[in-house]
Amino acid sequence: MHRQRKDTNRLKKMLIAALNDEENVLLMMSSPLVFIHLACLTVFLVGFSWVALAVCAVTYSLRVFSLTAGFHRYFSHRAFKTSRFFQFIIAFAGTTAGQLGPLWWASNHRKHHAYADTERDIHSPTIRGFFWAHIGWVLCKSHQKLDQTRIKDFIKFPELMWLERFHVLAPLSLGIGLYVLGALLALWAPGLNTNGWQMVVWGYVISSTLVYHVTFCVNSVSHIFGSRRFKTKDDSKNNLLVALLTGGEGWHNNHHRYPASARQGMYWWEIDATYYGLKVLEKLGIIWDLRCYPAKLLDEADRLKLEKEATPV
Repeated sequence: MHRQRKDTNRLKKMLIAALNDEENVLLMMSSPLVFIHLACLTVFLVGFSWVALAVCAVTYSLRVFSLTAGFHRYFSHRAFKTSRFFQFIIAFAGTTAGQLGPLWWASNHRKHHAYADTERDIHSPTIRGFFWAHIGWVLCKSHQKLDQTRIKDFIKFPELMWLERFHVLAPLSLGIGLYVLGALLALWAPGLNTNGWQMVVWGYVISSTLVYHVTFCVNSVSHIFGSRRFKTKDDSKNNLLVALLTGGEGWHNNHHRYPASARQGMYWWEIDATYYGLKVLEKLGIIWDLRCYPAKLLDEADRLKLEKEATPV
């Protein structure tokens, strides 16, 4: 009961902080991302087809994987090694999600870990509110510049710097590719009831909107709702729903305890689809040296579980 009252007061405090922050209120009222959300309404103009829904699912899954495996576990935390060729492939694939380039993404994420849930954290819901952590910080001009000092290990690659500069080409190429695919299917297989614009709306607009929000949920939801296995200095939580939607990123308390691990679910029942995909790539020889939780961390988790079970309610 005391815990529930404490959580309620904390949520109330976060809401008040958000509404009292002038920049937060402005972002809530004039977010540029409102356009892609409005574009979702064009689904009523282009209609539905099963092939369009399938393409939406594929573009969602591939881009979520590219963000979680590439932008997060590789570029942000160096949780595995790969070739320079595949490094660019996963960087380009992740950039099609419209979340700027991999170096900007990783640089800001490294800053988040350095100052998690403190005044210097760029997207802490406990400091500036849910909306700021979920989407507001992305739209703030002060966070749009690449801080090269935090990503020195990757700025030496000219192809990555090129992608960073011309990041708009990645989502644009995806949109064009989807339109061409839809137009060809309309010509060659009219029975599928699809066309170019339908593919763009389902495969890019709706898919991107979903990818935006599941990615942002890791910053917002996973620092508010869920359970805590480890006593970290931040407010990170393990959240099953976020883990299912993001391919394993919802095991956020695990991750904040040991960010270098390519696996975020610690046990078999903590589903981590991204890690399963990485294991397949490892078997194929595309990536190697996957880093995982050390034995002493698993021992720590077991000890904390026993302590919790022994503590009277």
